[in-house]
Amino acid sequence: MKKGKQPAEPYRIKSVEPIKLLSRHERLKKIKQANYNIFKIDSEDIYIDLLTDSGTAAMSNAQWAALMMGDESYAGARSFRRFEKVVKDIFRKEFVIPCHQGRVAENLMFSTILQKGQYVLNNTHFDTTRANTLHKGGIAVDLPCREAKSSEPLPFKGNMDCRRLEEFVKEHGAEKVAMIIMTVTNNSSGGQPVSMANIHEVSEIAHRYNIPFYFDCARFAENCYFIKRDEPGFANKPIPEIARELFDACDGVMMSAKKDGLANIGGFIALNDEELYGRLTELLIIIEGYRTYGGLAGRDLEVLAVGLQEVMDFDYLDFRIEQVAYFGHRIKEAGMPIIEPTGGHAVFIDAGKLLPQIPPKQFPGQSLVVEFYIEGGIRTVEIGSIMFAETDSATGKIVPAPRELVRMALPRRVYTNSHIDYIADVAQRIVDRRESLPGYKIVRETKFLRHFTCDLDVLAVEEEKVKP
Repeated sequence: MKKGKQPAEPYRIKSVEPIKLLSRHERLKKIKQANYNIFKIDSEDIYIDLLTDSGTAAMSNAQWAALMMGDESYAGARSFRRFEKVVKDIFRKEFVIPCHQGRVAENLMFSTILQKGQYVLNNTHFDTTRANTLHKGGIAVDLPCREAKSSEPLPFKGNMDCRRLEEFVKEHGAEKVAMIIMTVTNNSSGGQPVSMANIHEVSEIAHRYNIPFYFDCARFAENCYFIKRDEPGFANKPIPEIARELFDACDGVMMSAKKDGLANIGGFIALNDEELYGRLTELLIIIEGYRTYGGLAGRDLEVLAVGLQEVMDFDYLDFRIEQVAYFGHRIKEAGMPIIEPTGGHAVFIDAGKLLPQIPPKQFPGQSLVVEFYIEGGIRTVEIGSIMFAETDSATGKIVPAPRELVRMALPRRVYTNSHIDYIADVAQRIVDRRESLPGYKIVRETKFLRHFTCDLDVLAVEEEKVKP
């Protein structure tokens, strides 16, 4: 696709849902009532929702048809067997544990294998993976490749730094590492993909030191597309074949199927370790449901079985990646710095660069999130120091996130290119008055995942923005 050119949707619209843009006065009132936390605004008060690509996909006609085939039997339902077969075929593992979303898969896994004080190593943990690790007494360690911080549009900036990985294992001991996880694509690093070469190298290190190697594979198909497009030797291989090589390299997977499952709910663990499977299913039955439904309805399992196959269609993936690239081009054209190249599911704006007058402790990313809603009714999310700041155990000081980002996650098969053009127009208006944007402070927060529920207040704001 020529840079900046609109890609053509490989589908046509069969059902529509009305959306409404509230007046600016109403939006100002809503965001203040939500204590400047975008999570607390009702969806009916959002015009374009880019908060997440998790569970927000539009289902296909084949998925809607499959939904009617759901077998709601408590144990051994036909729907589970269909789902199980698809997962085994794609992910190459013997045992399949359904659960209702990815963070439950993480909870099950870390509750079972993680001992207090052990490390979980990742190319970059996302929020729930980090929170589940910390909640179980583990230590989350990120080992992104050096290129991840580069401003150059390099391929595979989601890779893990294998030199640092092996050095860490040697220094701390393999027995202190509960698991190595590869997040594909690497969400916290801008949705950047991981190369097959890097996967094989990490796999070799993990298996040499007898450390379990798992994928957080919420966006596996998008990662396979990047491998096909950008990694030598894969151009002529179909997506399913690339996926097979990907998953043959690991011991198991944890997946939020609300992303590349093209479904509104669902997730799973797939693995080959029968003993661990038994321990995981024992806990599953206590907290989620029987092992053949795991908190999901039979109709959900049917939808996932279809979605996991549809997502590997090349035409779908080609449009998906190119639409995100077009989105990034338009946002950059509006004057906002972004992480380049664009990844598979979102455009990441560098709010720290856009708003240098706002220091990290005043959350420039959140300032931009609030402004997108006020200016255009658009919901985005901060991926910066509200989400990822840490407390230094030695000094007690707050360590800001590596970058102050705003993620604009594009739901699958939901928005058209004209919606993207509207968002870019809003971005341009914000850029034109970026120097007037205020900082924020947190006035209430929780210990874990504070970004979901915290209350904020504005530090400096124009008078008309505080009027009811």
